[in-house]
Amino acid sequence: MATNDTPTTGEFAKKTIKGAGNLLITLIILVVDFVLGLFAFKLFSLGYVPIGICIVLIMILISVAFLVPKAHMFKWMAVGLSAWLLFSIFPIIYTIYNAFTNYGDGHLITQAQAIKQIEAQTYLPETGKSYQWIAYRSPDNKYLLWLKDAEGNTSLVTQVDVEGAAEIPIVTGENGIGEIDAEGAPVTIEGYQRLNRILASTDKNLTKIKFGNPEKTIQVRSPSEAAELLPLYAYDAETNTFTDQLTGKVYYDQKGTYVAKTGQRLIPGYTAVVGMDNFVQFINSPGLRGPLVTIVIWNFIFATGSLLLTFSVGLLISIIYGDPKFKGKKLLRSLLLIPYTIPSLITILIWRGMFNPDLGIINRMLESVLNISPRWFTEPWLARAALLIVNTWLGYPYWMLVTSGALQSIPSDIYEAAEIDGASGWQKFWGITLPLLLVSVGPLMISSFIFNFNNFNLIYAFINGGPPIPTATTQAGYTDIIISYVYNLAFASGRGVQYGYASAITLLLFILIAIMSLLQFRFTNMWEEVGENV
Repeated sequence: MATNDTPTTGEFAKKTIKGAGNLLITLIILVVDFVLGLFAFKLFSLGYVPIGICIVLIMILISVAFLVPKAHMFKWMAVGLSAWLLFSIFPIIYTIYNAFTNYGDGHLITQAQAIKQIEAQTYLPETGKSYQWIAYRSPDNKYLLWLKDAEGNTSLVTQVDVEGAAEIPIVTGENGIGEIDAEGAPVTIEGYQRLNRILASTDKNLTKIKFGNPEKTIQVRSPSEAAELLPLYAYDAETNTFTDQLTGKVYYDQKGTYVAKTGQRLIPGYTAVVGMDNFVQFINSPGLRGPLVTIVIWNFIFATGSLLLTFSVGLLISIIYGDPKFKGKKLLRSLLLIPYTIPSLITILIWRGMFNPDLGIINRMLESVLNISPRWFTEPWLARAALLIVNTWLGYPYWMLVTSGALQSIPSDIYEAAEIDGASGWQKFWGITLPLLLVSVGPLMISSFIFNFNNFNLIYAFINGGPPIPTATTQAGYTDIIISYVYNLAFASGRGVQYGYASAITLLLFILIAIMSLLQFRFTNMWEEVGENV
C-alpha cells in the first residue's frame, strides 16, 4: 500500500517529462551559446570589437534567462530583449563611439587589415624579370603558372605555399604534359584546367598568389604580365611604422593613417579613436561661419510652421465633421484620409511635378488665371512656402485622426454650462476646446515638432535643399535643415563618406533636440497635466 510520501506513477511520469524538457532546453541553449560564441570570436579576430561585445551580451542574457532559476521570469522576454539590444541600443552606442573615431572612406577596416593590404603592395626592382603568363587551376583551387620571359625561355611554376617542385621545366615529347601550343605552353595538364584570358582576369585569387622560388617570388600584376615583384613597404611592428623600400621614406602612424614627414599618406588607413577631432572639425568648419545660422533659423520656422499648419487644418476638419447634423461626413472623412494612405515619397514626387515652373499644373493654372508663373525652385521664400504646403498635405490627416478622438473625450456638459453662461462659439473654442485639447495632444505635438525638425525625406526628395546659398563656402541651400546640411557635410562634400564626422554632428544634433524637448516639457508641464487628467 502506497504512503502519502510515495510518488504515484502519474507524478513520476510528469517529473520525468519535465526533467527531459529542461534537459532539452539546456542543450538548445548550449548549442545557441556555442554558435554565438563562435560568431563573437570571429568578430573579435577580425577586429570588430563593438559588435562582438554586443553578441557576447546577448549570449549572457539568453543563458541567464533560461539556465538560472531565479531569472526564469525573463526567458519569455529574452529574444525580444536580445533584438532590442542588437537593433536599438547597439546602434545608439555605436554611433556615439563612432563620433570619436575617424570611421569613413579610407578608414573602414581594422589596423591588422590595413597593415596586410599595405604590405601586399609591390614593385618591380631593376633586376626583376617580367613574363608572359598562362594560368592552370585544379578542382581544389591549386594553381600552376606558365611563364615566358623576354628571351623566349619558358617555365612552369607552382605556388610557393604548395608542396612540390618550385619550378618545373617544360619538356617536349612524351613527358605526360601533353600537347604544346605555338607559344610553348601546355594545351592540357592532367588534373588542371587551362584558364583563358576571360577566366583568368576574373579570378581574384591570381593576383594574391606567389609563385616560383620563395626567395624570388613571381606574382601576376596584370592580365598580360607577371613579374618578380618585391614588397614595396616593410612594416616594423616595434615602432609601428612602414618604410618605403625604394626611397627609404618612413611612414608614421597618426590616428589611423600612416603619414610621412613630407605629408604623403599610405592607403588604406584604419579605424582609430581620434578623440574630439570630429567635434573640433565641425566647430572650425567654414559652414559654421556661413549658412548655419540661416539654416538653423529656417529649421525652427519649418518645424513650427509645419506643426501649426497641419494641426490647424486637421483640427478644423475635425470640428467641421464633428457636427452630428453634417451629411455624408463618413464618406468625406474617408476621402480626406487618402494622403495618409499613399507612401509619402510618391506624394512628394507628385507635388514636385505639380510645382514644376514650366510644366506643373499649379503654374499653368496661376498663369491662366492671374498671369503669373512663380519660380518655386529658384526663389528662396517660394521654395520654403512650397515645402510647407506639401508638408501640410502630408500631415493634416494624422492630426485629423488625433483631434477627432480627443474632441470626443471632452465632456459635453462643459459646453452646456458655457452656453448657459452666454458664451459664443469662439469663446467656447478658445476657452474650452483648445485648452483641453492641448492637454491630451500636447506630447504628440512635441513629437510632431521633433519629427518635422528632422524631416530629411521631404527636403531631399522635393528640392534637395535648394536653391543654393550663393555665399556659402560649403554645399548648402535655403531650404536645407540641419539634418540635410549634416548629410551634405558628411556624405556629399566631395571628401568621401565620413561616418565618424556624421556621428559627431548627429550627437550634437541629438543634444540640441533633447534640450529643446526638455525645455518644452518643463515650461508647459505637459507630463504633469496629462498625469492629473488620466
